Amino acid sequence: MPTRKSGGPRGGTLIIIGGHEDKEGEKVILQEVAQRVGQGALVVATVASHEPEGYFEAYQKAFADLGVTRTSELYVNDRAETLDEQKLQQLADASGVFFSGGDQLRITSQIGDTPMERRIREIYAAGGVVCGTSAGASVMCETMLVQGRGGESHRVGGLRMAPGLGLIRNVIIDQHFAERGRMGRLLGAVAQNPRVLGIGIDEDTAIVVEGEQFKVVGSGAVYVVDGAGVTRSNVAEASQDDVLSIFDARLHVLNSGERFDLTERRPLAAAAIEESVALSEQASEAR
Repeated sequence: MPTRKSGGPRGGTLIIIGGHEDKEGEKVILQEVAQRVGQGALVVATVASHEPEGYFEAYQKAFADLGVTRTSELYVNDRAETLDEQKLQQLADASGVFFSGGDQLRITSQIGDTPMERRIREIYAAGGVVCGTSAGASVMCETMLVQGRGGESHRVGGLRMAPGLGLIRNVIIDQHFAERGRMGRLLGAVAQNPRVLGIGIDEDTAIVVEGEQFKVVGSGAVYVVDGAGVTRSNVAEASQDDVLSIFDARLHVLNSGERFDLTERRPLAAAAIEESVALSEQASEAR
């Protein structure tokens, strides 16, 4: 299987959350954020919400319990506010940015290709942490899922996608995955572009992306759909209302603590086993 770089700048950490992460119990996912922010400043970007009231306060309390006391809320009503020096100053010494949920199109349409987005990229490239939950998770990709029905077999014309922030490349992220029955629409996204990996993340579950690998944390599962070996799909010739067919897609399901290599497109445990078998076979042949 050919390897593919997931691409993009690699300096910091992405924490990509499937939504509804625990904010009151052990806060396993938020602990991952807190560990990387340390004594630094964390900016909670509530840009995705049309009505952000209450979002920040819940995160402020949860992070304070974890020792992160320098938190602030970043919100813009329209693109013009991304030029506001006071708002940009919030990001000046930030160690991390956390995108809350809502509407992913609101994030890209409001801050895409602005000084605010450029500063967030600088934080990441300098070793900071950028996090996103729900809509904030989908927006991390180059191409993000915007709309598509869950809970039923996927119809070929049922997807709407749009450009994302591109902090992670060659993947498409879907969230609230098992809870909203989104396997069909993720398969539909991969069928349209088998070059990308489809990653579905359950609620209260996250992938922590560092370098070309990620690990899973939280109470649910992460599903990885690999279309590189697909031998047939009907996306090109089917009508909009036809059910998707796709042959020979590969599926991996990972739980907390397991890791995945984005370059090799394999779970690390599986890759290690395959390498061990190959070495054993080489040794046998040498004898």
